[in-house]
Amino acid sequence: MPASRPIWKGQIRLSLVSIPVELFSAASTSAKPSFRQIHEPTGKPIHYEKVVAGVGPVDKDEIIKGFEYEKGDYVLLTDDEIDAVKLETRNTLELTQFVGACEIDPIYYDKSYFVVPTDELAEDAFRVIRDALRKTQKVGIGQLAMRGKEYLAAIKPSGTGLLLETLHYEDEIRKADPFFSQISSKKAEDDLLEVAEALIEKKTAPFEATAFKDHYQTALRELIKRKMKNKGRKITADEDEEPARPSGSNVVDLMAALKESLEGGGTKKKAAPRKKAS
Repeated sequence: MPASRPIWKGQIRLSLVSIPVELFSAASTSAKPSFRQIHEPTGKPIHYEKVVAGVGPVDKDEIIKGFEYEKGDYVLLTDDEIDAVKLETRNTLELTQFVGACEIDPIYYDKSYFVVPTDELAEDAFRVIRDALRKTQKVGIGQLAMRGKEYLAAIKPSGTGLLLETLHYEDEIRKADPFFSQISSKKAEDDLLEVAEALIEKKTAPFEATAFKDHYQTALRELIKRKMKNKGRKITADEDEEPARPSGSNVVDLMAALKESLEGGGTKKKAAPRKKAS
């Protein structure tokens, strides 16, 4: 069993079958450097206080939650009152619907969690659900409550376990029209499209996450090491030359750039800008 603590314990239910499970975050936040805000003159970390206007700092015990129903007017709720809200999804994720694995638009996906049976007794039913989802190529949909919120969730097979992905609700997704309305609906030219499709086919390969590295985080760690080696003295970063922007007399010929990319294979060298014929 992993060293991390489960963020949710409950059961997955399919009709009359209930499976005790635990949920673990699939992403690690410790992989990236984190920063504290520091008071430069003293080098000490900055702390934050809960402050009320006209009163000053207040005790944690004096703070309760409030919902602002009108400007400046609040309904006050205690933690006990909030905890008393009875939701079946606090302990049970019922699979109420199944959809094709590709039917959910990626824009709805939020966070990923590993789903693990709590003990050997739960494994038999767990395997049945996992293998049935894999064989039918379906995703199970349900809802669960955790951390003060009820989530829409999708369950799918992942190796010997299950992967739960929380989904955004419909009203949480922005409408695309205001962003895309200024983009012309004009189709791409056939000859350009043909070369672009050939380039895509040439670069198509199975997805391997290990092939991609976070270059920014690597550079950031190198900066931290250099800073430590220089005992905190200021380091001047090397400034990259700003690339020249194409202008009316220096525009990349789209067809030539696509063809050169196709002929050049996987090289990362950029094609030199070609002057547009006058």
